[in-house]
Amino acid sequence: MSAIKSTTDNVIRFFYRGEVHTVDQATPTRTILQHLREDLHCTGSKEGCAEGDCGACTVVIGEQTADGVTLKSVNSCIQFLPTLDGKALYTVEDLKQDDGALHPVQQAMVECHGSQCGFCTPGFVMSLWDLYLKNDGSQAPSCGSAKQCKPHSQPIPRKDIDIALSGNLCRCTGYRPIIDAAHRMGELPAVGFDRQALAQALQPLQREEMFVYKQGNQTFYAPRTLAQLVEVRAAYPSARILAGSTDVGLWVTKQMRDLGDIIYLGQVAELNVLEVRDQQLEIGAGVTLNDAYAEICKLYPELSEMWQRFASLPIRNAGTLGGNVANGSPIGDSPPWLIALGAQVVLRGPAGQRVMPLEALYLDYMKKDMQADEFVEALRIPLPYAGRHFRTYKLAKRFDQDISAVCAAFSITLDGDKITDIRIAFGGMAATPKRAALTEAALRGQKWNEETLEAAVALMTDDYKPLSDMRASSEYRMKTSQNLLRRFWLETRIDAPLRTDQVNPFVCA
Repeated sequence: MSAIKSTTDNVIRFFYRGEVHTVDQATPTRTILQHLREDLHCTGSKEGCAEGDCGACTVVIGEQTADGVTLKSVNSCIQFLPTLDGKALYTVEDLKQDDGALHPVQQAMVECHGSQCGFCTPGFVMSLWDLYLKNDGSQAPSCGSAKQCKPHSQPIPRKDIDIALSGNLCRCTGYRPIIDAAHRMGELPAVGFDRQALAQALQPLQREEMFVYKQGNQTFYAPRTLAQLVEVRAAYPSARILAGSTDVGLWVTKQMRDLGDIIYLGQVAELNVLEVRDQQLEIGAGVTLNDAYAEICKLYPELSEMWQRFASLPIRNAGTLGGNVANGSPIGDSPPWLIALGAQVVLRGPAGQRVMPLEALYLDYMKKDMQADEFVEALRIPLPYAGRHFRTYKLAKRFDQDISAVCAAFSITLDGDKITDIRIAFGGMAATPKRAALTEAALRGQKWNEETLEAAVALMTDDYKPLSDMRASSEYRMKTSQNLLRRFWLETRIDAPLRTDQVNPFVCA
């Protein structure tokens, strides 16, 4: 550990309210929301759920990247304060213009009566501001932060609005006035955001060496290189690995757990790789869920609905695909389709890389084939090829922002009407994300017809013995998993396969 170069100032630095803000007394697991409300008395952001579900705490984080500056909405209630180091923080208070006027997002909410009790309103405003920044006109380089520009040239599509607001809940308005405000904000004179000025403000805050922040008996390590991460992980194998904090954050806010030392992956540039090599798409463990799904959906558009339905946009902006895999939850939405596609996981430790099929990583409930000094470095997903058909399905009580009762993924390769290969994987049906090995074996070499299908459906009771819990009964899980296999056959059968709009009620969502 002594060979690792690190900063020694022990101060968290981030850009806030037009200047560099420093923190040196907060515990490493103090959340951004706690710091805003309790330390700075900036009470616009609210705490509703403290688990990233309601969106009342939504803020926007600015970060310097290789491509410039990115701004993304996140849930401040589960993000730890040291993760802000080197970044910028924006809350609802920051939208007021220099002359005191409301921002178009706020003005639209007023005009469309988008607020009643008002508790959730700051979160909605920040989610809408994130959407506002993504649309042309507001990002024009010529538009300074206080300069009035032309209204947005194109209306914002309803689907984009739904995605932007997927992480915000409201008990009062029924959402229609808020959606009206989302349309209206693009009709008002636009207010630009000076990204170049933000980039200049963030530049001096970027660290060249690993950031180490210590308070009491707890230390937060933020390595900047893969080599530093390997070394600090080997030195502290019991430290908690932190990526997007969308699960680990709840261990603090809901379970009141002491996490001990923390190793944060968010500053390791090598973990943000997104590239095609050797007929595989390699996704680094630090790539956010939203960025990862955006790239994967270019290859597999069948995943587009899963992308939209995976949690909410603020969660996808913070969480990582590598973290979702490393978590090992039996109800995670990504492992089933990754397994069905034959993805590999790349582990890294002091001895170097270790590569294995993803399904081999999961040994039992929350138990993985990982050494104490190893971490997930990347995922490798095979590229599409001729003859392969792929689908994934999610069953949950809500369309988005809900945990699956059953998550299914199917991949079949056909030579004419003959099955040359098939992979069936489910989440929510066993103690781990699990393939239907017996069903797959019975299908290989058979004709892809209804008789073969029904034989396979019957065999699934030998592959899975699902449990009953608060989300679904074992009977429901088994019946729906069998019906999802039937649906997959209807969409991929040789004779008159059904179109997506014939089997999916959400196809136009």
